[in-house]
Amino acid sequence: MTTILADLNYWVTVFLLVGGLYIVVAHGNMIKKLVGLSIFQTSVYLLFLSPGKVLGGTAPIIAEGFDVYSNPLPHVLILTAIVVGVATIALGLALVVRIHRSYGTIEEDELHDLESDA
Repeated sequence: MTTILADLNYWVTVFLLVGGLYIVVAHGNMIKKLVGLSIFQTSVYLLFLSPGKVLGGTAPIIAEGFDVYSNPLPHVLILTAIVVGVATIALGLALVVRIHRSYGTIEEDELHDLESDA
């Protein structure tokens, strides 16, 4: 039981990764696909942040009395990834709005039917 709790952040990461991937693959609604993509991105953030924190570690400022330091690079990279993820989701939503205005639907199956009829 203690090993499961020790690796709880990795279990949550895997759960979010599988859940987000399932939503992207299984649903035809484009908004649901964007939500699944967002959940998938969150799992990647957790995957990178989990090993980034060292227990008992401090900020990497050299001072007397500190021997263990945490690496700040994963946190900085995740901040950049969050900004890119927000921009990606915003662009995806803008495209969904344009598709809805042009075709009147955001369901993939209906779009394929409309395209094959044309």
